[in-house]
Amino acid sequence: MQDFVQWFRQAAPYIHAFRGRTFVIALGGEVVRDGKFATLTHDINLLTSLGVRLIVVHGARPQIEARIAERGLEGRYLNGIRVTDQPSLECVIQAAGHVRVEIESWLSMGLPNSPMANADIRVSAGNFITAQPMGVRDGVDLQYTGEVRKVDTTAINYRMDDGELVLISTIGYSPTGEIFNLTLEDVATSTAIALKADKLLFLFGQDGVINDAGELQTELTALAAEQFLAEHPDANDDVSLYLPCAIRSVRNGVQRAHLISNNVDGSLLMELFTHDGIGTMISREPLETLRQATIDDIGRMLALIEPLEDQGVLVKRGRELLEREVHRYSVLEHDGKTIGIVAIHPFPNSKMAELACLVIHPDYRDEDRGADLLRHVEQQARGLGIEKLFALTTRTSHWFVERGFKQASVDDLPMEKKELYNYQRRSKVFIKVLQR
Repeated sequence: MQDFVQWFRQAAPYIHAFRGRTFVIALGGEVVRDGKFATLTHDINLLTSLGVRLIVVHGARPQIEARIAERGLEGRYLNGIRVTDQPSLECVIQAAGHVRVEIESWLSMGLPNSPMANADIRVSAGNFITAQPMGVRDGVDLQYTGEVRKVDTTAINYRMDDGELVLISTIGYSPTGEIFNLTLEDVATSTAIALKADKLLFLFGQDGVINDAGELQTELTALAAEQFLAEHPDANDDVSLYLPCAIRSVRNGVQRAHLISNNVDGSLLMELFTHDGIGTMISREPLETLRQATIDDIGRMLALIEPLEDQGVLVKRGRELLEREVHRYSVLEHDGKTIGIVAIHPFPNSKMAELACLVIHPDYRDEDRGADLLRHVEQQARGLGIEKLFALTTRTSHWFVERGFKQASVDDLPMEKKELYNYQRRSKVFIKVLQR
């Protein structure tokens, strides 16, 4: 029970942040075929109840394959893209329509004593996608296989503003009334870009992007993702298909793209509401930024500092003092969340500076971000002509020693700091000579 309470508290910032945001969720027809959409419906219901604006883009490849096989037709592909002739197009229309109806039925459930109890998900589907033919590629006429030409963002936003979930199939229509078979990744990516969505989430058959050591890459910048693809031309088929789409989306205005396993129950919620996630998240720029603090950061800084003050690890600082000295502080943010702070207090007459109030959120201490904050302060100190950096601590002596500090005495402190030294607290003094 305590674990649940802790998790729910950790999820609270995400709940606040996601309200009113636009998410595009892309899922293949196998999610419906294998019965996984039943439980996914519960998670979609939760997101809608939290005020998330949702677009669900669904594929139907296995259902199309089944109908083509039933009719004794031959499926033809070019580089993984279906060559859609007239008989195949009929199978595409039938399969996509059947999957859409099945998804709508699941989203319409409201069974008592279930996660869908009192659910009120209104689903809107329509001709939101204008398509054009792919034409002839590598000498092959793809016929009724098309690509997205335009997304009707006005109509989609109108539906979402009215509280509806928008459901989009991989079928597009031309201005002349022709019907085209589109790829899931093209429809989802184009829709997310056109809407400037906050998130594009691909549910696929892998855990995410796996490095050479077999480790899941939970976060990648667009540049790092491009480098991964260049170095792994034989990457898993799903990764090589969806990762380029994720890169394209974040380079064109989508805030975040995610590759998430559809094999794990609750993976959508685990990716969205935990700080580590369960898949791979791609962003245009690095998720962590280190910058000077402003007056707007005070509340978040106090939230980090106060627990350590209560434990006696840090000297108590009031809001007024923080506001007065905020220009001395730097904040470390991870995806918009303040996870670390540090301060520098120069004593120019002694060519010394104090490293103070170095705090990292407990959930983010495993990658030694404290060392990053130390390097930041050292760089600031050098820029000010400081030759020595000192710190006072009662609990973290070893950490400072391991990073080049040596224990000193109170008499080694600048006069101004020595006069303020708290002999009751009996903090140990550590000094580091800065190398030029």
